[in-house]
Amino acid sequence: MKISLNWLKKYVDLSGITAADIVSNLTNSGLEVEDVEDKGTEFENIVVGYVKERKKHPNADKLSVCIVTDGTEDYNVVCGAPNVAAGQKVPFAKVGAVVPDGGFKLTKAKIRGEVSMGMICSERELKLSDNHQGIMVLDENLQLGKPLAEALGLNDVLLEVAITPNRPDALSHIGVARDLAAIFNRELHIPEVILNENEGSIHDYAAVEVLNDKDCPRYSAKVVRNVTVKESPTWLKEALTAIGLRPINNIVDVTNYVMHEVGQPLHGFDLDKLSGNKIIVKNANEGEKFTTLDSKERKLSASSLMICDAERSVAIAGVMGGENSEVSSETKNILIESAYFNPSSVRKTSKSLALSTDASYRFERGTDPNITVVAASRAAQLIQEVGGGEILSGVIDVYPVRIAALDIELRFSRVTKVLGYVVPDEEILQILKRLGIQVNSVNADLVQVSVPTFRPDLEREIDLIEEIARIYGYDKIPAVEKISITLAEKKDETSGTDKARHTALSLGLDEIITNSLIPSEYAAMFGNTIDVLNPQSADMSTLRTSLIPGALFTVARNINAGEKSLAIFEIGNVFNRKNEGLNSFEDFTEEEKICFVLTGRADDAEWYGKERNYDFYDLKGFVNSFLRRFYLDSVLNDTYYQNGSSIFEYYLDKTYKNEIIGQGGLLNKSVLKKFDINQDVYYFEFRLEKFFEIEPGIRKFKELLKFPKVVRDCAFIVDNNIAHDEVVQAMSDTKSELLKSIKLFDIFESESLGRDKKSMAFTLEFYDETRTLKDEEVDAVFYKAIESVKKKLNAELRGN
Repeated sequence: MKISLNWLKKYVDLSGITAADIVSNLTNSGLEVEDVEDKGTEFENIVVGYVKERKKHPNADKLSVCIVTDGTEDYNVVCGAPNVAAGQKVPFAKVGAVVPDGGFKLTKAKIRGEVSMGMICSERELKLSDNHQGIMVLDENLQLGKPLAEALGLNDVLLEVAITPNRPDALSHIGVARDLAAIFNRELHIPEVILNENEGSIHDYAAVEVLNDKDCPRYSAKVVRNVTVKESPTWLKEALTAIGLRPINNIVDVTNYVMHEVGQPLHGFDLDKLSGNKIIVKNANEGEKFTTLDSKERKLSASSLMICDAERSVAIAGVMGGENSEVSSETKNILIESAYFNPSSVRKTSKSLALSTDASYRFERGTDPNITVVAASRAAQLIQEVGGGEILSGVIDVYPVRIAALDIELRFSRVTKVLGYVVPDEEILQILKRLGIQVNSVNADLVQVSVPTFRPDLEREIDLIEEIARIYGYDKIPAVEKISITLAEKKDETSGTDKARHTALSLGLDEIITNSLIPSEYAAMFGNTIDVLNPQSADMSTLRTSLIPGALFTVARNINAGEKSLAIFEIGNVFNRKNEGLNSFEDFTEEEKICFVLTGRADDAEWYGKERNYDFYDLKGFVNSFLRRFYLDSVLNDTYYQNGSSIFEYYLDKTYKNEIIGQGGLLNKSVLKKFDINQDVYYFEFRLEKFFEIEPGIRKFKELLKFPKVVRDCAFIVDNNIAHDEVVQAMSDTKSELLKSIKLFDIFESESLGRDKKSMAFTLEFYDETRTLKDEEVDAVFYKAIESVKKKLNAELRGN
């Protein structure tokens, strides 16, 4: 936001303080000054001149030769403006001056045979307006020879101040002046509003009805009749031009001036264009079309708050007015709107329309609900001053529920404890008062204050302490000369989440962070949705029910950018509704998860090997490697599902004490199609809270085997629906201590085996830790295991 130093000086005495000091102190107090522009330097060598003589150029019909003086010396100047005349005071740029519009440096020149020793400037050449019809004629009372910047008040310093979202009060000159008054211990001078009202009552000429007081808690209005709409006076145009605004007319310029003065956006309606002389604040009709002041037709949603008259919409509340009620040169009667709109309502409307204005910028951050009448009255005062007219007595003020100041207690001892140094109690009180915070009562231990509504960011005691620190000066925080440390053993206080993140990174996965708000249709694919009450857009309407959508959005974006191979992970919370209504935290779940995602090539083609894509076993390898970093022994049970689900074509569950801790596999093509992904994506996730509840158990040393193992292979033809675990269990039912391991090493399907049949081949290991086994005893257990499978599962021994 641009701030004019000359404008600031109207509200706080800054004499004896340099611009550099102002910039430094503002930045140190939290209002960062990003840029400083000294306007005075733009007008160097440009002074107030006087045209002593004008005559026609002997060699050019459209040029004049003038004698211009600066009070001490006369200069011959060739001028092409049609309105130049003897007896005028003009802006005269001497040789060596740089013309602001164009940036070229003036030199002594010959124009059609006549010497020219400078230039008489137009308003556009001085970048004061777009007027280039002729030279700028100055007030005859200006001092001859005086630097133009000083004579016109153009020797201004402009500050580009970065205002953080929590400081809406600083979006005005008085707001910044208040901070400067507090920093430099100066008085803040707020202009006194004195109205010369006539006997006519505003209620006889206008009315206001608010149908949505949630989004419009307060609506105030003043009326000025019989005004003259015309060009603004110089002081008003210069003030607006200084901060980069284009003057329009005296009415619009006053509303802009007051907004930048006090921070309250205003809007001036042509009262005669308001049907029924009435304002109605209500929501738009879904799909309603409305033409704004920029001549663009906009399509509205039912959530958009509108300012209407008795028949139609006339403005988008807090954003922009409409063409059908704008102030024109024929306007005589003005209704000044000064309202407080719900920040979230304006933010939502502004975003949905992709329309941001100075007004919406302020309303979105929160204006002061208790300044609306003051701002409207100030505008009425200035309109009467620059446009004449009669201010009707009274004010329309619809304010059903007053927004009161917040009361906070501040302990003096707490200030010292938090800041680490003593701020005198009297200094604390002075800082609070200079910031506009009302002190209600004081005793030896604490002070009770009321925080004004223009500071919505001050909610707690700690906020007040921060205000004291920034005004008193962060540079006053003492340097610590000695820091004590302990050499005692430190405990690892790293959170489980951090360990999970570092582990995933160490496995070569790249971390992604995605938005927890996603479109409703994607959230509904993976759980029970929780919608946001006031979403900023349809793409951010619902809390995510799974990490899958964010991961797949990331995969899709990378594929579209030409990066088709990814190995990524994310840690984040997911939300699922448990009950129909959402009345408390018991009605939904919030769970932290970590997910792993693989897609594309695992290995590129090299001279020593072929290209290879990621597959399910790569995913399982990453998952098991992740597990081994936390639990050296296998403590989770694996269950494989080949038939898949609505999410996975096939997948793996990892369980602990019969509870699923993790799950993942190859994502269904139907799921991937929703995200426009045409390649395989492997996904696995762990529930982190449950993951860290796993007890690894006691690890015991086991002596290396001294005696040889005996290995036997066998294969069975079984029904397709027989699972691997069922075969293993049937073999294990032999309950022999010699059978130590059963491993599946092959699955085979073929028409030759029969319809709905498959072959499963197993390797069995036998050994005893105390002796060498005999073939006869191994064979006895081996054939007993085979018979158990044949009998229990109706299996056939293959090759028998």
